[in-house]
Amino acid sequence: MDIAFRDHFIRKWKEYFNGPELPIILYYADTPGDAAMAPASDKWSCIICQLAEVRKGKSLAFSKETVRCAGGKRYLGFSKTVRPDFEYFLSCGIGNRMEGERYIRTPEMVVRMMDQMQPAEAPGKYIVFKRWDKLEEADNPDVVIFFCTPDVLSGLFTLANFDQVEPNGTFTPFGSGCSSIVHHPFLEKDAERPRAVIGMFDPSARPCVPEGTLTFAVPFVKFMKMAGYMDESFLITPSWEKVRKRIS
Repeated sequence: MDIAFRDHFIRKWKEYFNGPELPIILYYADTPGDAAMAPASDKWSCIICQLAEVRKGKSLAFSKETVRCAGGKRYLGFSKTVRPDFEYFLSCGIGNRMEGERYIRTPEMVVRMMDQMQPAEAPGKYIVFKRWDKLEEADNPDVVIFFCTPDVLSGLFTLANFDQVEPNGTFTPFGSGCSSIVHHPFLEKDAERPRAVIGMFDPSARPCVPEGTLTFAVPFVKFMKMAGYMDESFLITPSWEKVRKRIS
C-alpha cells in the first residue's frame, strides 16, 4: 500500500466530503498480520455486526473457523455449501420445523437464483478488515467499503461513473449484507470494467448498522481511479458544495 496515497485520500475526503467516517478495506492473506483475530463463538454471529469494531479503528482478521454464519462462510469464500433446506429458509419455511425469511417468494425461485451465483474461493486463509487510516505499507487492499449516508453515497456513486459512458458503473445485486461488501465487489476486481456495489439492503443485517446507512463497496483498482479524478470532477462545483455542507 502506498502510504502517500493513503494520506492523500484522507485529506481529499475531508476536503470534499466534510469528514464523515473513513472507509474500511479488506484483503485476503495467509497470516492475520497485525490484525486481531475475530473472536470465535459457539453462537451465531453476523460479520456486519462485528465490523462495527473495524469502523471504530480496530483491525480484525477472520478465518473459516471464526465465521459462525453459514452464509458468511460462503460469501467470504470459506465454503461453497449452504445450510440444509436453504431454499425453504430464504423463502416460505417448512411448517413448524423452520421459519422462512420470506425474502424470495418460492423455494424453486431460490434454487434458480443460487444456480446463477458465481462461487468464489478465498485466496488466503484469512480475510483482513482495516479502517483506511490503519493501513500499512505491507497491506494490499482488494476492496474499499464505505458505510455511508445517502448524501455521501450520492457523491461516491457519481464519482464512480465519472469516466464511464455506459450508465451501469455501479450495481445493486440481491443478497446478504456480507455478499454486497465482500463477494460481489471482490469478483469485480478482475473484471474488464470493474463496477462498484451499492448494498446493505438485507433486512437481517440492517440492525447491525445505524439508521440511514448503506454501503458502497468498490474494487481497489477502480477506487484508485476514482480518487485520482476528485480534483477535476463535480466535487469542485457549487452544486456539490450545497451537499457537502450538510454532510456531518
